[in-house]
Order: sequence, then C-alpha cells, then structure tokens
Amino acid sequence: MIRIITVYGGLLLTALGRTLLLALLGLFFACIIGMIFGIMGVLKNRLSNIISQIFVDVIRGVPMIVLAFFVYFGVPYFFNTMIGGFTVSLSALQAGTICLALNCGAYMAEIVRAGIQSVDKGQMEAARSLGLTYGMAMRKVVLPQAIRTMIPTFINQFIITLKDTSILSVIGFPELVNTAKNVQANTFMSFQTWAIVGLMYLIVITILSRSAKVVERRLNVGR
Repeated sequence: MIRIITVYGGLLLTALGRTLLLALLGLFFACIIGMIFGIMGVLKNRLSNIISQIFVDVIRGVPMIVLAFFVYFGVPYFFNTMIGGFTVSLSALQAGTICLALNCGAYMAEIVRAGIQSVDKGQMEAARSLGLTYGMAMRKVVLPQAIRTMIPTFINQFIITLKDTSILSVIGFPELVNTAKNVQANTFMSFQTWAIVGLMYLIVITILSRSAKVVERRLNVGR
C-alpha cells in the first residue's frame, strides 16, 4: 500500500480532481435543467406539465451506463451517418458531463418541483394580490423560499453525482475508478488499490455529508 501511495499517489489525486470537476460540471448543468423542468412541472399549463413528466420518466427510466453509451457513441453516430453534413465528436469529458447533467437534472427537476410545492400557496396569492405577475411572484417570492429548503438536498444530490462518475469509466474518462484500474494492472495489488480509492471517496463524501448537515441546521435555525 505504501508503494502505491508513493508511486501513484499523485496520479490518483489528479484523477480525484478530474472526478470532482466532472461532478461539478454535471451538477451545474443539472441545476439549470432541473430548474427549467421543475418549474415547468408546477406551471398551470397542461402541456408543460406533460413535457416535464416525460423528461423525468424517460431519463430516470434509463440506466446510467446505457445513457453514457448513448451519448458517447449513439449521438455522434446519429449526426454523422444518419443525418449527414455533420461531423460530431464528443470527448469523454463532454459526453460524461452531458450524461451526468441529464441524469442528475431529472432528479433535480423533482427536487425543484417538490420544493416549490412545499411553499404555502398563500405566498403566491399574496404576491399576486399586490400586483405582481405570476412570473415575478415565482421569481421574487416563491423561488427564494423554495431554494432555501432545497439546498441540503442539492448537496446530497452532488454526493450521488460524485459517486455516479465512477460509471463513466466505461467511456474512458480518466476519473478515479478508471485510473485505479490502470494502477491495479501495473501493480497487481487489487486489495490495496481499491482500499485506497475507497478511502479517498469516503473522505470526500464524508466532508460533503457533514457540510450538508451543517447547512441544514443553520437553515433550520434561521427559520
């Protein structure tokens, strides 16, 4: 184990950095996707509700590994061969980010929808009675209160997204698990390699979990 740490420690830490970068990028775009489809899910418009529900059901119904293969291999093939006139090529980072953003975005949409619906309906009615439009009332009154309750859940979703990055080793992105496979192949030390990788994940996820609990306590005190 000491040999792995001294020889490959820097490589594993770099891979951990790539893993965190991929998770952050995925979560950033997932927040945008989730906010859009979450709001669509609560609008008083039947069509937007249906579109939101279809997106959530389809993405959550497809295994992450299948989604990764579809984005990385299927999408470029579709544009390059079936449409023609296009030359589309996705790097592992781009495909991984899209995959995580879509997968996490579907869950974020449900978090946003539930967060908005948790705000008392009287808040919207009071804002409308003061002359605010529906959009302004949603943006200035309802969403700030909803986001306050959603922050701890966002952190928990980041933890899930961080662990999901390991699946993207199948498309060749050099994240922590993919790098660990190479280290194991070079050293033939399976137990030690995966013990170190597991410990690295455990440290990062524990820090994030503690942060989520601290944020939740502070938000509860401020209410």
